[in-house]
Amino acid sequence: MNFRQLEVLKTLLATGSTIATAKSMGLSQSGVSRLLQQLETDLQLRLFDRDKGRLIPTPEAGILARDAETILLGLNRFSGLAEDLRSGAKGPELVRVGLPSSMWENFAPAMMTDFVRDYPSVRIETFFETTSNIARLVEQKVIDFGFLRHENPVLPGIDMEIVATGTSVCVLPEGHKLASLNEIHAKDLRGVPLILIGRQRPTRMLLDQTFSREAVRQNVKIETHTNSSACSYVAHGLGVAILSSFFANLYQHLPIVQRPFVPVTTQEFALATPSGTSASLAAKALMEALKRQIEISQKSAAG
Repeated sequence: MNFRQLEVLKTLLATGSTIATAKSMGLSQSGVSRLLQQLETDLQLRLFDRDKGRLIPTPEAGILARDAETILLGLNRFSGLAEDLRSGAKGPELVRVGLPSSMWENFAPAMMTDFVRDYPSVRIETFFETTSNIARLVEQKVIDFGFLRHENPVLPGIDMEIVATGTSVCVLPEGHKLASLNEIHAKDLRGVPLILIGRQRPTRMLLDQTFSREAVRQNVKIETHTNSSACSYVAHGLGVAILSSFFANLYQHLPIVQRPFVPVTTQEFALATPSGTSASLAAKALMEALKRQIEISQKSAAG
């Protein structure tokens, strides 16, 4: 027995003829008759008496038709619920995401613009944190997913998907004398005011080692802990910064330029999700929105 058979029974009792039923359901008259016969066979119950080509419903047909209508309404509600879950009209009401602090100003709002239109009933909670804090929030399942710099070792209980890369660059104010160089070495920055990020972080320690190898004493003017603040300080002429091109590309609207910092190092960035869990459709959609915004931000920089 299937729902098309139930539809035939309900419609036939409503219209009173196989011709009208066929027209209403977009079937042939023989198709209606076949579905009706299959239903009677499956139920082992006679639902209509045949009299000179006419179908006369039995009392049992009337009783079953009422129940068939209830079943069909339930199926329609079920299909509608599935459609709402696909579209985001219904489903988990909250998606929690962790992002680096430097992505709050422009990247996060741009990422969410299309998402909130397609998933109007979903509430988003954003956590702007460091890489280590985002990893911990994912591992503890406080957030649905996080975007972070891929660093080893990875915490157990986290799955990582590399979605972006960056290279080391020196960020300069527009018109700075070093902007004429194709690439910048530590020796080029002797005496230049520096804006450096993340003291004691692995990337900062590698940078300090580079200056040490080239016997260049750093002239650190400002210590900061976000790429966004570093770019803003550079834009105001307070010094030059060394950071990943991935983050520098997010601040192209500022009056800054970037040049490769040699030796060039590569950074990987990943989507982190809790191991052994399945993300909701809304969370997956927000992850896809994040990937699209990454492509937009990095492509425009390349252009």
